[in-house]
Amino acid sequence: MDRTERWNDAKLAALLDLLRRRRETVTTVESCTGGLLAGRITDIPGSSDVFHQGFITYCDEAKARLAGVSRDTLAKYTAVSSQTAREMARGGAKSAGADACLSVTGYAGPPQGPEDDTVGLVYAGCFYRGKTLVKELHLAGNRRRIREAAVEEALLLLEESLTSSAV
Repeated sequence: MDRTERWNDAKLAALLDLLRRRRETVTTVESCTGGLLAGRITDIPGSSDVFHQGFITYCDEAKARLAGVSRDTLAKYTAVSSQTAREMARGGAKSAGADACLSVTGYAGPPQGPEDDTVGLVYAGCFYRGKTLVKELHLAGNRRRIREAAVEEALLLLEESLTSSAV
Protein backbone atom coordinates (compact mmCIF):
# COMPACT_ATOMS: atom_id res chain seq x y z
CA MET A 1 0.00 0.00 0.00
CA ASP A 2 1.26 3.47 -0.92
CA ARG A 3 1.97 5.76 2.07
CA THR A 4 -0.50 8.31 0.71
CA GLU A 5 -3.24 5.65 0.81
CA ARG A 6 -2.45 4.47 4.33
CA TRP A 7 -5.05 6.68 5.97
CA ASN A 8 -7.92 6.65 3.56
CA ASP A 9 -11.25 7.78 4.98
CA ALA A 10 -12.49 4.23 5.62
CA LYS A 11 -9.47 3.26 7.69
CA LEU A 12 -9.54 6.46 9.72
CA ALA A 13 -13.30 6.11 10.23
CA ALA A 14 -12.74 2.59 11.59
CA LEU A 15 -10.16 3.90 14.05
CA LEU A 16 -12.51 6.65 15.22
CA ASP A 17 -15.29 4.07 15.50
CA LEU A 18 -13.10 2.04 17.86
CA LEU A 19 -12.82 5.11 20.09
CA ARG A 20 -16.58 5.64 19.82
CA ARG A 21 -17.32 2.04 20.87
CA ARG A 22 -15.00 2.45 23.84
CA ARG A 23 -16.68 5.77 24.69
CA GLU A 24 -13.30 7.50 24.52
CA THR A 25 -12.10 10.76 23.04
CA VAL A 26 -8.96 11.97 21.34
CA THR A 27 -7.41 15.42 21.10
CA THR A 28 -4.38 16.87 19.33
CA VAL A 29 -1.52 19.19 20.23
CA GLU A 30 0.22 20.32 17.06
CA SER A 31 3.15 22.52 16.25
CA CYS A 32 4.66 22.05 12.78
CA THR A 33 1.46 20.53 11.38
CA GLY A 34 -0.51 23.64 12.36
CA GLY A 35 -3.90 21.93 12.65
CA LEU A 36 -3.47 19.53 9.74
CA LEU A 37 -3.86 16.51 12.05
CA ALA A 38 -7.06 17.84 13.62
CA GLY A 39 -8.28 18.69 10.13
CA ARG A 40 -7.62 15.15 8.92
CA ILE A 41 -9.56 13.70 11.86
CA THR A 42 -12.49 16.07 11.32
CA ASP A 43 -12.64 15.16 7.62
CA ILE A 44 -14.50 12.07 8.84
CA PRO A 45 -18.28 12.46 9.32
CA GLY A 46 -19.23 11.83 12.94
CA SER A 47 -15.74 12.61 14.24
CA SER A 48 -17.28 15.10 16.69
CA ASP A 49 -18.38 12.08 18.76
CA VAL A 50 -14.75 11.43 19.70
CA PHE A 51 -12.88 14.65 18.81
CA HIS A 52 -13.99 17.72 20.74
CA GLN A 53 -11.00 20.03 20.40
CA GLY A 54 -7.40 20.37 19.38
CA PHE A 55 -4.57 22.74 20.20
CA ILE A 56 -2.18 24.48 17.83
CA THR A 57 0.89 25.33 19.88
CA TYR A 58 3.20 26.91 17.33
CA CYS A 59 5.35 28.78 19.86
CA ASP A 60 6.91 27.74 23.16
CA GLU A 61 4.56 29.96 25.16
CA ALA A 62 1.54 28.16 23.72
CA LYS A 63 3.10 24.76 24.42
CA ALA A 64 3.56 25.76 28.05
CA ARG A 65 0.20 27.48 28.51
CA LEU A 66 -2.12 25.15 26.58
CA ALA A 67 -0.39 21.78 26.88
CA GLY A 68 1.47 22.17 30.15
CA VAL A 69 4.94 21.65 28.68
CA SER A 70 7.50 22.57 31.31
CA ARG A 71 9.54 25.68 30.54
CA ASP A 72 12.52 23.73 31.88
CA THR A 73 11.93 21.03 29.27
CA LEU A 74 11.73 23.64 26.52
CA ALA A 75 14.92 25.33 27.73
CA LYS A 76 16.89 22.12 28.19
CA TYR A 77 15.69 20.04 25.21
CA THR A 78 14.06 22.65 22.87
CA ALA A 79 10.59 22.57 21.36
CA VAL A 80 11.60 19.87 18.89
CA SER A 81 12.49 16.93 21.11
CA SER A 82 11.07 13.65 22.32
CA GLN A 83 10.71 15.15 25.79
CA THR A 84 8.58 18.01 24.49
CA ALA A 85 6.43 15.70 22.34
CA ARG A 86 5.85 13.49 25.40
CA GLU A 87 4.78 16.43 27.56
CA MET A 88 2.59 17.81 24.76
CA ALA A 89 0.73 14.49 24.52
CA ARG A 90 0.26 14.07 28.27
CA GLY A 91 -0.59 17.71 28.88
CA GLY A 92 -2.97 17.92 25.95
CA ALA A 93 -4.97 14.96 27.20
CA LYS A 94 -5.17 16.55 30.63
CA SER A 95 -6.12 20.01 29.31
CA ALA A 96 -8.82 18.61 27.03
CA GLY A 97 -10.05 15.93 29.41
CA ALA A 98 -9.45 13.42 26.60
CA ASP A 99 -8.59 9.74 26.83
CA ALA A 100 -5.97 9.98 24.08
CA CYS A 101 -3.84 12.77 22.70
CA LEU A 102 -1.63 12.98 19.64
CA SER A 103 1.25 15.45 19.56
CA VAL A 104 3.47 16.61 16.71
CA THR A 105 6.48 18.91 16.87
CA GLY A 106 9.24 19.32 14.33
CA TYR A 107 11.00 21.19 11.57
CA ALA A 108 9.00 21.19 8.34
CA GLY A 109 11.32 23.52 6.44
CA PRO A 110 12.51 25.14 4.35
CA PRO A 111 16.15 25.01 5.47
CA GLN A 112 17.42 28.13 7.21
CA GLY A 113 20.74 27.92 5.39
CA PRO A 114 23.06 25.55 3.55
CA GLU A 115 24.19 23.88 6.79
CA ASP A 116 20.66 23.32 8.13
CA ASP A 117 20.11 19.57 8.38
CA THR A 118 17.17 19.73 10.79
CA VAL A 119 14.43 19.90 8.15
CA GLY A 120 12.32 16.77 8.38
CA LEU A 121 13.13 16.05 12.03
CA VAL A 122 9.75 15.48 13.65
CA TYR A 123 8.61 13.92 16.92
CA ALA A 124 5.13 12.41 17.08
CA GLY A 125 3.61 11.33 20.37
CA CYS A 126 0.53 9.52 21.57
CA PHE A 127 -0.76 9.43 25.14
CA TYR A 128 -3.32 6.73 25.89
CA ARG A 129 -4.30 4.97 29.12
CA GLY A 130 -1.37 6.32 31.09
CA LYS A 131 1.28 5.44 28.52
CA THR A 132 3.01 7.75 26.07
CA LEU A 133 4.66 6.57 22.89
CA VAL A 134 7.02 8.95 21.09
CA LYS A 135 8.57 8.35 17.72
CA GLU A 136 11.50 10.25 16.20
CA LEU A 137 10.97 10.71 12.48
CA HIS A 138 13.28 11.79 9.70
CA LEU A 139 10.95 12.80 6.90
CA ALA A 140 11.87 13.89 3.41
CA GLY A 141 10.28 16.22 0.92
CA ASN A 142 9.06 19.76 0.81
CA ARG A 143 7.26 21.48 3.68
CA ARG A 144 3.83 20.24 2.62
CA ARG A 145 4.99 16.63 2.26
CA ILE A 146 6.78 16.64 5.62
CA ARG A 147 3.66 17.93 7.36
CA GLU A 148 1.44 15.36 5.64
CA ALA A 149 3.84 12.53 6.52
CA ALA A 150 3.90 13.71 10.15
CA VAL A 151 0.10 13.43 10.26
CA GLU A 152 0.28 9.89 8.85
CA GLU A 153 2.85 8.87 11.45
CA ALA A 154 0.84 10.36 14.32
CA LEU A 155 -2.22 8.39 13.20
CA LEU A 156 -0.11 5.24 13.13
CA LEU A 157 0.84 5.88 16.76
CA LEU A 158 -2.83 6.24 17.67
CA GLU A 159 -3.62 2.99 15.88
CA GLU A 160 -0.76 1.23 17.67
CA SER A 161 -1.88 2.57 21.05
CA LEU A 162 -5.54 1.66 20.58
CA THR A 163 -4.96 -1.81 19.17
CA SER A 164 -2.33 -2.82 21.71
CA SER A 165 -4.58 -1.87 24.64
CA ALA A 166 -7.07 -4.31 26.04
CA VAL A 167 -10.64 -3.06 26.18
